[in-house]
Amino acid sequence: MKKIIFAAFCLLALTACRQDKARDIQQEAMRHQRDSLDRIIAQKDNEINDMMTTMNDIVEGFRAINEAEQRVTIVSSGEGASTTERIRENMQFISETMQQNRELINKLRTQLRQSSVKSDQLRRTLDNLTRQMEEKDAQIRQLQADLESKDVQIGELNTQVSDLSANVSNLREETVQKSQTISSQDKQLNTAWFVYGTKSELKAQHIIEDGKVLRSNFNRDYFTKIDIRVDKEIRLYSRSAKILTAHPASSYELQQDANRQYILRITNPQLFWSTSKYLVVMVK
Repeated sequence: MKKIIFAAFCLLALTACRQDKARDIQQEAMRHQRDSLDRIIAQKDNEINDMMTTMNDIVEGFRAINEAEQRVTIVSSGEGASTTERIRENMQFISETMQQNRELINKLRTQLRQSSVKSDQLRRTLDNLTRQMEEKDAQIRQLQADLESKDVQIGELNTQVSDLSANVSNLREETVQKSQTISSQDKQLNTAWFVYGTKSELKAQHIIEDGKVLRSNFNRDYFTKIDIRVDKEIRLYSRSAKILTAHPASSYELQQDANRQYILRITNPQLFWSTSKYLVVMVK
């Protein structure tokens, strides 16, 4: 009888142990599932935040352009060298901001295409911003035509100045040259380069040599050129990432996506690129 009771007790203990083990396995599986869902949610939140930031930058660009248009319309009713200079400055600002908005809209289109967030509302918003850009292009062309027409009328009213047409032509040519120079300088100031690769890949391009980074004649063609005003996120496609160049720690974040691959998010571009316009990241 004692043997039967002991056997029954052992069977009950074994059953309880198996139940505990099964429960632990189930709880562990649920924990992994919860962690995976948390990572997916965090990734979607980051992607939405990035797209909203880009949208806000575009909207702010349109607001600034509208204000500059109003200033040109008001100032163009005056006369004199100062009026011409103010018109020129505002038109230059409009041109640069329009170009920046075009780049931001293209960036938003890429973000939406690559994002795991599938939203018809975001696509409609992108379509609306694209239409606004087309309409604004037409408005700016009309504004330029109005300004050119006013230049012609001024010339007719001042026929006694025989070389006015030549002066206006020279002024426009000078404006174009200055605009191109400013645009080129502005582009250079906001251009940076980045590269990521394994240690052996970086060594092969002389980016790392004798344990030092960018200290020799490294292969500049191996780097990717970016606009620091537009490109604030760099996907590294690796679960291991180490930044080798010096950049202020407060100006960026290294985050992992749902696949635990790292993404470099530059939160303060001016500060991040203030120490170096070259970024080197070693991955595995």
